[in-house]
Amino acid sequence: MILAGDIGGTNTRLALFARDGSGRLRPLTEKSYPSRAHDSLESIVALFLQDEATRPDGPAGPIEAASFGVAGPVRRGRCETTNLPWVIEAKRLAALAGLATAGLINDLEANAWGLDELGPCDVLVLSAGAPGAGGNSAIISAGTGLGEAGLFWEGRRHIPFATEGGHADFAPRNDIEDGLLRYLRARFGRVSWERVVSGPGLASIYAFLRDTGRGQETAWMAEEMGRGDPAAAITSAALEGRCTLASQALDLFVSLYGAEAGNLALKTLATGGLYVGGGIAPRIGERLQAGGFMEAFLAKGRMRTLMESMPVRVVLNAGTGLLGAARHAAGA
Repeated sequence: MILAGDIGGTNTRLALFARDGSGRLRPLTEKSYPSRAHDSLESIVALFLQDEATRPDGPAGPIEAASFGVAGPVRRGRCETTNLPWVIEAKRLAALAGLATAGLINDLEANAWGLDELGPCDVLVLSAGAPGAGGNSAIISAGTGLGEAGLFWEGRRHIPFATEGGHADFAPRNDIEDGLLRYLRARFGRVSWERVVSGPGLASIYAFLRDTGRGQETAWMAEEMGRGDPAAAITSAALEGRCTLASQALDLFVSLYGAEAGNLALKTLATGGLYVGGGIAPRIGERLQAGGFMEAFLAKGRMRTLMESMPVRVVLNAGTGLLGAARHAAGA
């Protein structure tokens, strides 16, 4: 019995897994909790375990291993989360689960561990790459923040490793992105890639286009954005063709996403493939297929031929992080 967690700035997902007869992970139960409604991960884990212990059909069984993917750098079993006011310690999570130890890894590292559990229906192919492509891989995921991880090919299997590449300096490629950088620098000071390639980043791109006279905001669009998640409102309006400004913002976001995906692929020499994960990509699959993402991904000057050889796939399975945390706990 394996306890796995996928902890993001918006939602915390916990699940119990077991191995089936073929050795693959089988989910037994899963629950999602709004992260900001709780003061710690420990309180969520305690609630989950209490619910499991009082299930009408009885608890699933004793937990034998646990691992949690968290959004932020993990050092010596401890993480100060990037987009939540939490400090997470592996030893406290282990004690809650009745274990001597528990795994605590970066959330994108957890997603990287989960890639081997995916089937053909779990991915959307943006570029097939070269036949028989192999070697290192990488994954980039935009959501509440921007996560990046690598998978080192050691000759027989991939070994995932965490990075904090989403916090590297944003580099504009043209005049409009020069303007975006100046606009964001005036608001935030230093500008990272996460400031533009994330849910809040999409909202910032929209605001930049609006405030610099590159598009006209309608009253109904401003009202929709004010009622809930601005990025979700922009995405819906763009995909449904209801707002030209929202569509312009999403197009620029997609191009920037592709550019930074290409940067990550170059830095990790991801000849085995680049994966696009996170909560945003599956919702905008058609826009990613439209060409802007891949053109930005490939536009690396003399390295274009190398980039063309790399497969690029969108991860459609929202449970990849949980699967990866479970694989890590099981010692896969």
